[in-house]
This record gives sequence, C-alpha cells and structure tokens, in this order.
Amino acid sequence: MGSIIGESKKSLMLFSGRAFPELAEEIGEFLGVAPTPTDAYQFANGEIFVRYKESVRGSDAFVVQSMCQPVNQWLMESMIMVDALKRGSAKRITVVLRFFDGPVDHLFAMDALAGYVQERYAGRPLTVVAPDSGRVRVAERWTDRLGGCPLAFIHKTRDPLKPNQVVANRVVGEVEGRVALIVDDMIDTGSTIARAAEILFDSGAADVIVAATHALLSDPATERLKNSRISEVVVTNTLPLPPEKRLDKITVLSISPLIARAIREVFDDGSVTTLFGGLS
Repeated sequence: MGSIIGESKKSLMLFSGRAFPELAEEIGEFLGVAPTPTDAYQFANGEIFVRYKESVRGSDAFVVQSMCQPVNQWLMESMIMVDALKRGSAKRITVVLRFFDGPVDHLFAMDALAGYVQERYAGRPLTVVAPDSGRVRVAERWTDRLGGCPLAFIHKTRDPLKPNQVVANRVVGEVEGRVALIVDDMIDTGSTIARAAEILFDSGAADVIVAATHALLSDPATERLKNSRISEVVVTNTLPLPPEKRLDKITVLSISPLIARAIREVFDDGSVTTLFGGLS
C-alpha cells in the first residue's frame, strides 16, 4: 500500500488585523467562531510583530483586514500575518480586503444597499444616477435590481483652458421631480457626489441620496457632506467610521453577513458567485 488514508477534518480559523477588529468580531458572530487570539504590535523602529496564541497547523485560515489609513501599515501587517500562517503550516489562507490585485472573488454590496433603499424609499419615484459615464454599467445593474427604474448620468467635459481638470456640467436622463440615487463604489473626499447633487437639484430632482460601499471620507469629505443638500448617504461598514465622521445623514449597513456567507462558501469549497446570482 503506497499511502496512508486518514480521517480529514477541516478547521476554519478567523484572524483579525488591527485596522478594524470590530468587523472581524462581527463576522465571527455570524460564523459562530471567534477571531484567534493574536499578539500584534510594533517595535520602536516601526517593525511589525505578529504571533498567534493557538496552533494554526492544517487550518483553513481567513484573515480580515480593512485598508483604512495608514493603508501601507495595514497592508504590511496583512502580509506579515499571512507569512506567520504559512510558517505555522496553515493548510489554506484566504485574505478578506477591500480590494487587491490578484486572483480574487469580488463581493458585491449592491443587494444590501439596494434592499435598504427599496424599503426606505418605497412608493417614491427613483432614478439611479451614475456620477460619470464610467460608472454607467454599475448603475445599470442597480436599475435592474430596483425593478427597472430610469437611469441618468452626469456628463463631464474638460475645460481647454484648465489642463487635467474635469467639469461636471449637466444631467443626461430623467430626474425632474424624482429621488435621484447616486451610486458609486467609494466616497473619498466627497467632491464628486457633492457637485453631482447640486447639478441634480438644478435639473429639478426632488431629493438626492447616495449609496456607496466604502466610506473613506478623507478630509474634507465630512464637511462637504454636512453642508450639501444630500438628504441621506448609505454606506457599509467595510471601513471604520470614527465618531467625528458619523453625521446624522449617514446610514451604515453591516457587511458582515455577506462576508460570513462568502467565508463559509470558501470553507465548504462552494461557489462565491452563487451569492450574487452568478454575477461576476
């Protein structure tokens, strides 16, 4: 006999980086497993140290890390965590990030965001708005998800007298008397959506709301959103949102159930794309 056949039992272990441990804890609650106790800190010279307090040998390891500021630090910590898992003989390692370059399964927050908007604004006429022509394809998916509501986008032109500057100047589509829903993947400084909101109101929109997956909110985004005529900004908790940035008009939805389901599919050797109806 050329091999030994043993009883194989898979072990799912969850690991949290220091950027946003609350998210990993929330995901663990849905999975029924707590993040593995970890020693992680920086030496005086900035070097990052990671050590797991439990054996990871043979485990199916899932590392959760949010890429908030300082991004380079958390990215390096994630790599060191992966290295520690490899040295500890983890069987398989999956990293859960906001985005990464390489073989990945993309998780789409559209269902969670659209479900909230559909319930919150039921009975009011909606138009999905792409902040620029490059986001039209994503906006089209939103219109399908919301039952075929109208689609509009902000048309931008370049000022020949101002190199490298784009000017948003008009709306293409039906927005008059309707709730205009601006959709995007992230909100950074907020300048694009704040300007888009003004153009939409000038075009007769009755109300303007925003839905985005990632709330980066780099300064001065909070001030821009606060002073804008946007009535509600709906985001997910992929990134930590400190108290000073939690405006009354910002609604945060939990992404943890989706990530937990994706982790379970990977652990069970299932299909992540089935979570989104085969969308890829």
